Amino acid sequence: MEASPRSRPSGPKCAALIGPMSSGKTTLLEAILARTGAIPRQNTVASGNMVGFGSPEARAHGMSVEATVATLSNQGDSLTLVDCPGSVEYAYEAEPVLRFCDFAIVVVEADEKKLPALQLTLRRLDEIGLPRVLFLNKIDKAAGSVQQMLQMLQTASENPLLLRQIPIWKDGAVTGCIDLALERAYTYRPHAEAEVSDVGEEDRVREEEARFSMLETLADHDDVLMEQLLEDVSPPMDVVLQDLTTELHDGWVTPVLFGSAENGTGILRLLKTIRHDAPDYSSTRERLDIPETGDTVAGVIKTIHTSHSGKLSVVRVLRGKLGDGDHLADEDHSNLKASGMHTLLGRETSKVSSAGTGETVALGKLDTVTTGSVLYAEKTTPPDIAPLMPPQSLYAVGIRPADRRDEVKLSTALSRLVDEDPSIRIEHSQQASETILHGSGEMHVRIAVERLESRSQITIHTHAPDVGYQETITKSVTQRGRHKKQSGGHGQYGDVVLEIKPQKPGSGFEFSNTIVGGAVPKQFIGSVETGVRDYLGRGPLGFPVVDVAVNLADGSYHNVDSSDMAFQLAGNLAMREGMPQCGPVLLEPIMKVSIHAPSDAIASITTMVPQRRGQLLGFEPRQGWPGWDTVQALIPRSTLSDMIIELRSSTAGVATYTAEFDHLERLDPKLADQVVNARIESLAS
Repeated sequence: MEASPRSRPSGPKCAALIGPMSSGKTTLLEAILARTGAIPRQNTVASGNMVGFGSPEARAHGMSVEATVATLSNQGDSLTLVDCPGSVEYAYEAEPVLRFCDFAIVVVEADEKKLPALQLTLRRLDEIGLPRVLFLNKIDKAAGSVQQMLQMLQTASENPLLLRQIPIWKDGAVTGCIDLALERAYTYRPHAEAEVSDVGEEDRVREEEARFSMLETLADHDDVLMEQLLEDVSPPMDVVLQDLTTELHDGWVTPVLFGSAENGTGILRLLKTIRHDAPDYSSTRERLDIPETGDTVAGVIKTIHTSHSGKLSVVRVLRGKLGDGDHLADEDHSNLKASGMHTLLGRETSKVSSAGTGETVALGKLDTVTTGSVLYAEKTTPPDIAPLMPPQSLYAVGIRPADRRDEVKLSTALSRLVDEDPSIRIEHSQQASETILHGSGEMHVRIAVERLESRSQITIHTHAPDVGYQETITKSVTQRGRHKKQSGGHGQYGDVVLEIKPQKPGSGFEFSNTIVGGAVPKQFIGSVETGVRDYLGRGPLGFPVVDVAVNLADGSYHNVDSSDMAFQLAGNLAMREGMPQCGPVLLEPIMKVSIHAPSDAIASITTMVPQRRGQLLGFEPRQGWPGWDTVQALIPRSTLSDMIIELRSSTAGVATYTAEFDHLERLDPKLADQVVNARIESLAS
């Protein structure tokens, strides 16, 4: 097999900075911006002034909580870097970025505890077919040989990790690197360009061994190179560089570079790799099956609501050209007109009049456009790109403004929040009369509430959302209900006899009648059923009633005073007086749960499930995920609500689960009493 030659592209590129939390992505962005002159100096995490910490929430928590877009010049070429949060709770923030960018820079450190998180990242890149470069950060603090580090990191990657460099060590510290393709040595200078020199004799053997290993990996996809190695012929440098470019583009290898973002070392080598080897927009179009020719196509990678410029839609132009004021369309709307076009450097904007293919800009006033959408020129055939699907909610809180007069402000703030972060879901529960904010984890939801408060300037109270308890009955009762009222003129009269019986679980509600002789006229039978159904919304324990059969067996009427309303009230009264005698019991929803976690955490998870009153159904290896297992269980929804916190704490933040309703199950009487008493207290407060 021989690799098809790939051109060494230049021009506008877009790359995602991704990787495990606290590996240094935001610091690397800062170092790149400083090295390219986009900012005057490199700031630190402690300063809170880094470009990637543009929001108050990011500065307060010392972590990225949203994707940060920064466009800079890399040796004359436009390069947009998108710094994506490392927390698994913000993984969806990267999805539209990964879809429309050209490649990823995976930032890692030699920390075995972060391998599961790295595996999540690399697997997602494999799924969407996105090329990547791995930047081994904090090399100045690493212990052991670089080969040992590579072996450790390789366990998280199905794609071969290819050392492009090896470190130069002096007195136990990394003082520089040797580029295995160029066979040159570079001596680091903090926050400055490295000094170039020939490879020293003391490092020659290491360099030759590492270079031969790199060439062997490249030769797996290049038969000519393989023959040269077998014949002990040194391949020309341009062939090696071409193979590196081709195999990176085709996703056959992941080149590994290293440095220290904090010290600004290894940055220039990374930038040169991005400029000369990394793919550009043509590869992205190919991956998304967008033809090379045609009218404008752009993808929305992020939505930002600003206090001064309003809503900004950050788009990547994949084909054609965008001008300020152009008319566009998306999947659901036409005649969209962008008003205002800017390049971004974090929160800073610079106005521009147009954007060419490959460039990334922010467009104003596209109020109906959502993150992940595809924009295209009006009256053209839209590209066939499937919509992004937000993840399932794993944590939720009920929310309400401290002052009810702020409900409209809260509603507006919620709309903007979901616009910026589609992985947030808002549910308005009519049954519980509450607004529920769903997210991907406890921190995700907590920061969302902080953002709501800071942006809308209102105080928000949170509470555990309604579990969805329901109630049913265990005994049958026959109950009369008579509504009689006389107050001058026509009175009110309705009289019914109801047979109330339990049904099999899952049967729902059934209404019937066995009236004979017109004891209750036909025109009033429907009114009786309406009164019965009205009662079922809140039974004797205070919760919705399920699995009950009611039969209208008898009754009486008055020629003048009977009416629809009178029989509704009579039916409701019979239920109110009869249901408490039917042995009401509380039912709780049971969820079928699939927990995905690294194999070494399964023992703690199988212990945790019974502690949450769950029933283990078994576990098995997670298909296609080496080193991961899937635990199947039935768990009450009430104990599932905060399980993700415990799961994440026991798995270095990487475990997740899916859940779906399975059945209702009778709740233990003691627990039921606690639930009922809590409901009574909440209604009284």
